[in-house]
Amino acid sequence: MARVKAAVCHEFGAPLSIEEVELRAPIKGEVEVKLDACAICFSDISFMDGGWGSTLPAVFGHEAVGKIVALGDGVEGYAHGDTVLVTLIRACGHCRPCATGAPTQCATGYDRDTGPLSMPDGGVLQHGLACGAFAERVVVHASQIAKVPDTIPPAAASLLSCGVVTGVGAAVNTAAIRPGQNVVVIGAGGVGLNAIQGAAIAGAARIIAVDMVEEKLEAAKEFGATDGILASDPKPWKEVARITGGRMADKVLVTVGAIPAFESAPRLLGAHGDMYLVGMPHSGDKATYEPVIFGALAQGMKGTKMGDVVLKRDIPWMVDLYEQGRLKLDELVSGTWSLDQINEAIADTRSGAAWRNVIVFD
Repeated sequence: MARVKAAVCHEFGAPLSIEEVELRAPIKGEVEVKLDACAICFSDISFMDGGWGSTLPAVFGHEAVGKIVALGDGVEGYAHGDTVLVTLIRACGHCRPCATGAPTQCATGYDRDTGPLSMPDGGVLQHGLACGAFAERVVVHASQIAKVPDTIPPAAASLLSCGVVTGVGAAVNTAAIRPGQNVVVIGAGGVGLNAIQGAAIAGAARIIAVDMVEEKLEAAKEFGATDGILASDPKPWKEVARITGGRMADKVLVTVGAIPAFESAPRLLGAHGDMYLVGMPHSGDKATYEPVIFGALAQGMKGTKMGDVVLKRDIPWMVDLYEQGRLKLDELVSGTWSLDQINEAIADTRSGAAWRNVIVFD
């Protein structure tokens, strides 16, 4: 066992506590990573607020990058000192979803309460999101890492672990946007900007950003949006109709967890259009739709988790696009903070002012 400093959640909705916890060495199939950076994602905040349930105390954080410092038995293809991203996608590699190319839906369970973390007195400390990355070091399954070049700054590289793959992947993998299609992205936050980047990479004709904040709509254009609509517009579908010449959207990606966004999305679709549920509302939240409209217009609705990413397939081409200057990462980093400042960074993230705040480690 080793002692590491971590941000521990003892109570839903309360500030995190910076303290030392126990981290065991990696066992078969696992690696230990000394972290350089970990971004703050709204999924972490939802867990901290109790929106999806969790055993407490817990260490959350799942959007990280660092260097391998130890390998368990049976880990191949990695070496001590490799720079890798750390993600919540834990895949067994042999269940039906994994075998059919859907590791984000791995059917093999994982008990986060009996993972590599524990309290100093031996008490349970949940391995939040199977990562526990609001800490100096993590021990994770080897399926949860992917190599990234040292040339990418750690704060920017950490975003590839979740925000980038979720947004870009939702556009490219799940929605399979094709050249010439019209796309609406609801929410111009961290994930939304990456969905916009993905739509641009895929060749969308019109990419319409929708957000509550005018400044975010202007920023979205720097990431590939062609147009912007304020979500406060009482009839945004009329503006979509104007922009698209009446054709409406072929794809609508909802990248926020707000129920009104999910309920308004179908009004923006054209015939044969599809909406994609990218953002994650709290458990128990419900939206209301008129099924007859979906049926009459042959429209569809589909969920997506982590952009349906396959790490070994998708991370290399995303890194390549970054190196070509075609995928923005550095511009997504709103600010960097120390682990001791994590509660201030979370408060700033809650305010909606940041795309991604990143905790950096010495």
